[in-house]
Amino acid sequence: MSESWPPAEVALTPGRRVLFLTKDLELIRRQLYDGLDLQMSDLSIDDLLDDINTDAITPAWVCFDHDPQKIAENAYAGLMHEGKRVFEARALMDGGFEVIVSGQRKGTGSSREPAAQCERWSDVRIVIAASFAPIHERNNINLGQVMGDHALLERLQAGERIPLSEFTADYDPVTRLILESGGLFPFSERLKSGELELPTSSSEELPMTMVEKMITAKLVSSNGKPGHVRPGDAVIAQVDGGYSHEFTSAQVHEFLKLEYGDDYSIPNPSKFAVFEDHLLYATGVPRFGKFADKIETLRRMQKEFQQHTGLRDYSAVGGVSPGICHQVAREEFIDVGDFIQATDSHTCMGGASNALTYGVGSTEFANLIHNGFTFVHVPESIRFEFTGELDPGCTAKDIMLHILWKYARDEQTLDRSIEFGGPGLASLSMDERATLCNMATECSAKTGICEPDERTVEWLLARRPGMTAEDIRARFVLPDAGAHYDGGVHTIDLESIRPMVAHPGDPDRGIPSDPTNGAYIDELGDVHIDIAYAGSCTAGKDDDFAFYALVVEAALAAGRKIPEGVECYIQFGSKTVKELSAERGWTEMFEKAGVKLIDPGCGACIGAGPGVSNTQDEVTISAINRNYQGRSGPGRLYLASPLTVMASAFMGRIVAWHPDMFALEAQSTQ
Repeated sequence: MSESWPPAEVALTPGRRVLFLTKDLELIRRQLYDGLDLQMSDLSIDDLLDDINTDAITPAWVCFDHDPQKIAENAYAGLMHEGKRVFEARALMDGGFEVIVSGQRKGTGSSREPAAQCERWSDVRIVIAASFAPIHERNNINLGQVMGDHALLERLQAGERIPLSEFTADYDPVTRLILESGGLFPFSERLKSGELELPTSSSEELPMTMVEKMITAKLVSSNGKPGHVRPGDAVIAQVDGGYSHEFTSAQVHEFLKLEYGDDYSIPNPSKFAVFEDHLLYATGVPRFGKFADKIETLRRMQKEFQQHTGLRDYSAVGGVSPGICHQVAREEFIDVGDFIQATDSHTCMGGASNALTYGVGSTEFANLIHNGFTFVHVPESIRFEFTGELDPGCTAKDIMLHILWKYARDEQTLDRSIEFGGPGLASLSMDERATLCNMATECSAKTGICEPDERTVEWLLARRPGMTAEDIRARFVLPDAGAHYDGGVHTIDLESIRPMVAHPGDPDRGIPSDPTNGAYIDELGDVHIDIAYAGSCTAGKDDDFAFYALVVEAALAAGRKIPEGVECYIQFGSKTVKELSAERGWTEMFEKAGVKLIDPGCGACIGAGPGVSNTQDEVTISAINRNYQGRSGPGRLYLASPLTVMASAFMGRIVAWHPDMFALEAQSTQ
């Protein structure tokens, strides 16, 4: 790695190469292994691979290494063609590439920083794409990666030396400073030393959206005066808390030691937490067996991190986790108006409680917990106004599958804060609102935030013994009348929502496995299933279990059990959800029906634990939030609501739930 990066002028290095990630995967192979060199002028943007997700760049097993140099050895290990890796071990690292090129929405999916690290530590320093998923773009910025578009690449390949300012021109002043400094850590050091002066925020009072008001409330203003933010503003803000988990804590710990010495300290450890939730079931997966030592190293290093810093500890007890971090955090410490950052893309689930919450990479998290501030690029907003009420066969998951299909796939939600409001929101429980906010990440949005109401008050009162209703209402953050939404205000009549799935796509034909691939169930055809998986952070909450219980009770009343040839799993989202299920008799009922129950934690959603497919031929209907190729095993995975998953489990094929479905099915077969 060059210590002088970035240069004042960017140019291609003689003898170094440009790698084009094309939809024709064989063309990628020829570049990697046959020495083929391509020119941007010979290609169109449509020839380039879109929606490259972080699971394709660094699958979960690659992240079992916390050393970026080791991670880089398996860059793009999840990009598969006809069942085989396109990138063999060290292919990117040994290929002599300094530029990597793709199409739309580079880096969708998880917040995992290793997806950016594997390019950086393969000596790729220029990343070209038509657009980037927001967290991935942020991770690139934090690592000092120079990003640009295809027109800039054509000029570079023509031999031009291009001023760095042309690559950073579209960014805000603070982001430009981060990139010019070579990344977030050197920027922070320059800022603390007084070498840099931040731009001041505007004092002009204009109507604001919820996200704008929340950021304004947390501003660290260099002029000592309160400010008012607008989309595109670059500001420094205080956070109220955050968390990491065993997939990321090791890197955070190592980065802090590297930057600040082995005796570093955290100023406010009580505000932050570590969770043991992601890898509990990884050691029980045969294909992860060879990584057992690495997984244990991650667990050990998280314990070292927690003991060194004094962060709140949510470790597993007796091999059982308190629950998935996003779920436990909203249950225990995310309150109205809070600003929370964590090393997981589904941190935005906390937006159900009218809080500003979103995921960041390990570098950014290490910086914010050590320095007490975080950089914020104020996002644009898009608003969804709900009217009416959902059909009994639909849940919030169907709303999000609709939004993903109708709005996210053409980038209307890209890098925006999604506001949820309107009279129809009142019909959705807090758990259903959590589903909305959780899946803002699948929309490649910055975050999701729900308007607060009396449901918010009631839910928090039951979980915050020291709080009063007045305390909670006083913290409500509502949009101002006349607030501007760059993404527009869109009305969705909940009565028009129909049961949906996101289908697996066809990656070998350039159709990615992606949550935006929506289809109505009544137009899907006859799709038989092998696995039904219910649970995860998206669908392991109290109300999700009430949905599962509703279907199972109806099935048992009709004399049905899970049919032979179908494996059905339900995983609890947290210890409190597990306790509720037992108290209400649901646990016993599930087991009677042939459902297999799994203790709290992340499981099949990240390819670990029961519910993962074993062959390409297997078909899964799942209530998780992502159906990327290989995410939950090699099979074909359909995303659906808790109701659809459980109804399909009893029918052995994908069907929508209807209260009378089992009785009607029995009549039709007589």
